[in-house]
Amino acid sequence: MKSDAWKMAGSASTSGRACLGRCRPAIYLRSKSSALLISAILLGISGISLPQALYKYRGPDGEWVFTDRAPETEALAEVRDLPSGLKKPEVSLAYRLVGRKIQFHATNDFHAPVELVLVLDVLENVERPPPDQSMDWLLPPRSQTELLQLDAVGDVGVPDISYRFLYLLGDPNAEHRPHRPYRAPFSIANKFMVSQAFPIQVTHNTADSYYAVDFAMPVGTDVYAARGGTVIEVASTNFRAGSDPAEQGTSANLVRILHDDGTIGVYAHLNWNTIRVRPGDEVKRGEYIADSGNTGFSSGPHLHFVVLRNGGGHLESLPIVFEGPNETEVTPDLGQQLAAY
Repeated sequence: MKSDAWKMAGSASTSGRACLGRCRPAIYLRSKSSALLISAILLGISGISLPQALYKYRGPDGEWVFTDRAPETEALAEVRDLPSGLKKPEVSLAYRLVGRKIQFHATNDFHAPVELVLVLDVLENVERPPPDQSMDWLLPPRSQTELLQLDAVGDVGVPDISYRFLYLLGDPNAEHRPHRPYRAPFSIANKFMVSQAFPIQVTHNTADSYYAVDFAMPVGTDVYAARGGTVIEVASTNFRAGSDPAEQGTSANLVRILHDDGTIGVYAHLNWNTIRVRPGDEVKRGEYIADSGNTGFSSGPHLHFVVLRNGGGHLESLPIVFEGPNETEVTPDLGQQLAAY
């Protein structure tokens, strides 16, 4: 499972528009003295996929076939558009001209803090920020924040501004301090094999996955919260799986839960349309949240569990231990049959 790091999430210019990856329609903001163009760019965001269609048709032996691929033959197929699911939380940035001042405002829809970095590429007829002005902000959960104000220069012309901004979930000052070992994320007294864990790094070869743990388990296995917290992101309508990280790397169904120490638990490759929590929900340790599945960058049914923190410009995974018998600590190891207590 590929987690997202920095999200390049916007650019604006009065002189042109760039669009990479998924790009939304431009929004024009007009005032008496300027016309400001804002465009949004979203790159590499986990859990978001292109619109999906489901094909239903009879196979060569008369059996019903359900797939995301159109039939290769001339078989009559019923095509269904799949639901897009919950609206994904976003971070947006806009500026406006108030008198002769340019005000930058950021909106954070996530139920989690977000680190934002603003890059000013072009400033014409606008004063530059002071040299000691930090261009890095921590946006509180569900907030609107004024970032900075810049003065327009005299009356020489319309301000021309081109900028980019990037954001990353989490507080870079968060420290991993669980109150007790993590609960294995499945039913009490059940056992499942650890199919990948540190230091074995077959696919867990980036900072955000080094300490991730994969459990081999059948599709439809109940998944429970390993630790309590606030649900901050859900993706539930993907049904594809494959071994190409470029194609399936960001299309796993998942749940992200913010813990009280600022770290984030991620449960990935969940089954299509089984997630039972929504952003903003408070979940308790051991609460049922979804079914396991086989979606996204996955070679077979399994659950991918990882605890992340904002490492200051990048997401990094954290070592974890699970609770064993009599509240002992169990370090996950490849091939181990791990039981839930």
